[in-house]
Amino acid sequence: MNNTDEQASSNSNHHIQYEYKSWAERHGFADWALALLWIIGAFFLFQFAATIIAIVLIAYKQGISSNPAEIAKMLGKNLNLVFIGNSTGQILFLGLATWFFTRLHTSKSGRKRFLRFQIQEDTWQKIGVTIFLIVSVQPVIWFLAWINALIPVPDIFSNVQSTQMEMIESYLRGHHLVVLTLFHVALVPAICEETLYRGYVMRAFQKSWGVWPAIIFSGILFGLYHIQLSNLIPLASLGMLFAYLTWTTKSILPAMVAHFINNGGSVLMGTYYPDSAFSKMTPQTMPPLWAVILGLLISGYIVYYLYNEHIKKSSSQNNYV
Repeated sequence: MNNTDEQASSNSNHHIQYEYKSWAERHGFADWALALLWIIGAFFLFQFAATIIAIVLIAYKQGISSNPAEIAKMLGKNLNLVFIGNSTGQILFLGLATWFFTRLHTSKSGRKRFLRFQIQEDTWQKIGVTIFLIVSVQPVIWFLAWINALIPVPDIFSNVQSTQMEMIESYLRGHHLVVLTLFHVALVPAICEETLYRGYVMRAFQKSWGVWPAIIFSGILFGLYHIQLSNLIPLASLGMLFAYLTWTTKSILPAMVAHFINNGGSVLMGTYYPDSAFSKMTPQTMPPLWAVILGLLISGYIVYYLYNEHIKKSSSQNNYV
């Protein structure tokens, strides 16, 4: 094929891509509205599947009562089986179902790019920077959690969160396979939750509203998804940070790595240093100010660096971001 033929083929492919209209566009649905509907649907489907699978596994292992209160106690005592149900539900609905649902917004061949499942030439370098960022930002996240502790929340939410934390603390203090726990608590959420929020939701919101509203609102929804009002500020902030990483690196992989390190670090702390990991966050337990300032300076510089790198790269090539 000569240069003229190559140019003609390129122009033809560009014309086809330009003319393509997604299912959402053809039927008059806003991308952000479909994304919001899917967040709600995926959440309930995931929770339902996770609960049913856990109950079935417990029933197979030891039998189960028909009393809801007894079922709740059995779930708390069999957290390893709950983790299996949780991971299965995440994989099925937050991961795989989101992959198929994305088809409403893009062509079959464009789905991978829509979700940013791609490796750029500098992705591995950016992953190294991401690891340094997520470690350095931890004192800032701790400080945000302390601020969140100053805000009163309804008892129903604080009681639910306290119960969850007590179950997790009991599990991590007991005998468990760390590798298996890392799989359920760190690896599966890092892949599946990032696919949903930084892959699908962020892109859909970006198509409707632009990149900065997409970063902010996808982060807030990520925080709300965990149903922990007393941790909403740090969770939403992490969600925004993961979204920012995805945008500046043009790949979802750095956010997945950051998510894994954040969750995995919590598992290791809860396993080997449970007294520190599970100390109650109160208005009196403010983190050391020097650590917060140092973490803010280092992480702020990295955020600034990633932004400059993104601008330089975007100005040198016309990529779909």
